[in-house]
Amino acid sequence: MKLIGKQCKAEMLRIIRNPYYVFWSLAMPILFYFIFTRVVSTGSGDKGEWQAHYLMSMTAFSVIGSAIMTLGIRLVQERARGWATFMKLTPLPGPVYFFGQMFGQSVMHLFSILCIFTAGYLINGVSLSLGQWLLCGLWLLVGSLPFLAIGTLVGAMKRMDTASGVSNAVYMVLAVAGGMWMPLEILPKTMQRIGRWLPSYNYGSGAWNIAGGHAPEWRNVLILLGYLLLFMVISTYIRKKQETV
Repeated sequence: MKLIGKQCKAEMLRIIRNPYYVFWSLAMPILFYFIFTRVVSTGSGDKGEWQAHYLMSMTAFSVIGSAIMTLGIRLVQERARGWATFMKLTPLPGPVYFFGQMFGQSVMHLFSILCIFTAGYLINGVSLSLGQWLLCGLWLLVGSLPFLAIGTLVGAMKRMDTASGVSNAVYMVLAVAGGMWMPLEILPKTMQRIGRWLPSYNYGSGAWNIAGGHAPEWRNVLILLGYLLLFMVISTYIRKKQETV
């Protein structure tokens, strides 16, 4: 347990010192939240409802970016610099190293959720019950697993510039088409139909429902589970194939 604790602590320190994490996962979502709830008039009928809805959107946006970009690019960097090979030569068991990475990333997601929830309260005085705050945070933390799996897929890429470009593109497509930046209902019908099957929309939808006083839909849970299994299978297959080369 002591070894696991130290590895988890090391992973958390490495992530928090990454400027990518601070900009993409914290500064950018908070800036967007301020602009679209205090500067730009969206014409929303219920201002308080919109502020709570968009707070969940930006928190989901933050966690998705952290899972795909921070984790994915870090895995590519480790392999390119020989760090992953070096770790195989140490007495540290591979599963402990992997667990430390996932744990450190999840703790950073929790940190992002707390920071952006606090920003929402300070900027707009977003008012939810304690149960809603806790359930929204729990949903956003557990629901991030499919995006961590996407991060491991990005991390299987060989070139740093390819991983950076692909992760940026995937992140932006999931954010826009999944209704993170703007409600899905104002997008063209074709995009709405596609968006409702994306993991980002179903991830955000659960948090939007809880913030609105409703339970997440089973459809959201099942689609996220489906994506998690799919990405895990693909990631495992690619890594096994790489190890045999």
